[in-house]
Amino acid sequence: MQCYENDVIAWANEQAAFIRAGQFNMLDLEHLADEIEDVGKSERRELRSRMAVLLAHLLKWQYQEGFRSKSWQRTIKEQRRGISGCLKETPSLKNDLTQPDWWEWVWSDAVPLAVKETGLDCF
Repeated sequence: MQCYENDVIAWANEQAAFIRAGQFNMLDLEHLADEIEDVGKSERRELRSRMAVLLAHLLKWQYQEGFRSKSWQRTIKEQRRGISGCLKETPSLKNDLTQPDWWEWVWSDAVPLAVKETGLDCF
């Protein structure tokens, strides 16, 4: 049996083979549960990251009118498309958008990005 800690890919392939073969008694249930939960975390991280980049660029757009560029426009459009895709592929992520704590988390990522790139500290 493959060891989760030594080679997670080999372990995952083995677990998938056990499931397909109906050998449920061979499953590493604790690590499988962790991995399933991590799938949701990964999707949330992607949405959070895209939203933070979008907000940072919108702040730059708002507060540095003289520096607006096609690159900023592309980034804003790309992040909006990516966010839309995340929400289409994983509709339950829409629930995060209604949570004030989630927005605080995103904002805490976006502001340092905007400050770093603009030198402004008015956010």
